[in-house]
Amino acid sequence: MNAIERTLPLIDVPALDARLQAAPPLEIIAAALDAFPGRVAAVSSFGTESAVLLHMISQVDKATPVLFLDTGHLFEETLTYRDTLAESLGLTNVQTFSPDPIALAARDAERALWSENPDACCAVRKVEPLARALAPYAAWINGRKRYQATTRTAIPFVELDGTRVKFNPLAAFGRDDLLAYMEAHHLPRHPLEKHGFASIGCMPCTTRVQPGEDPRAGRWRGKAKTECGIHFGDGI
Repeated sequence: MNAIERTLPLIDVPALDARLQAAPPLEIIAAALDAFPGRVAAVSSFGTESAVLLHMISQVDKATPVLFLDTGHLFEETLTYRDTLAESLGLTNVQTFSPDPIALAARDAERALWSENPDACCAVRKVEPLARALAPYAAWINGRKRYQATTRTAIPFVELDGTRVKFNPLAAFGRDDLLAYMEAHHLPRHPLEKHGFASIGCMPCTTRVQPGEDPRAGRWRGKAKTECGIHFGDGI
């Protein structure tokens, strides 16, 4: 049994999910922070829709840890947006994590793993760094939404993810809800969104989305891959 399992509060996850079915996102965020005081972090890609969840977190507790993964393949615009958004929202605890340089030297010395084996690339550049980033926490908050892709239509508000509890406050939000919220709160937009990028990950594996496509259709286009691996319930 690891340290998190020894200290994990006895939370009835299905019951908590059921209780929060009609709750607004801010209440779900507050429930996460109340259930795991000092043991919960948010994870954000600082992508095209990230401003909504981050703004909500700033309304509940600006000091909430926000974990960001710099894979080494990100668009420069994303790194700039991270800094701009964190400053504009007054988030005081944004933490950036990078891949282990020894692991990169051994497994992706030529920086071409993304084209040869994208799952292995995501593992070394995203999954492993996030596991390290989340090590001190018993729960985490993320911004996945049911409307984003066919693989996400059944996302609950609260779920067990390996040894941690995962909160999805925006699961029921649609695209119109996001746009209305951004406009109502005058949130800055990711600079690449205006160029047709609806979902933004690493530069080599992100393309523009065509009208009518799922928002995540531009991720790993042409490959049998729809997720990076951090939401597969593999103990992260």
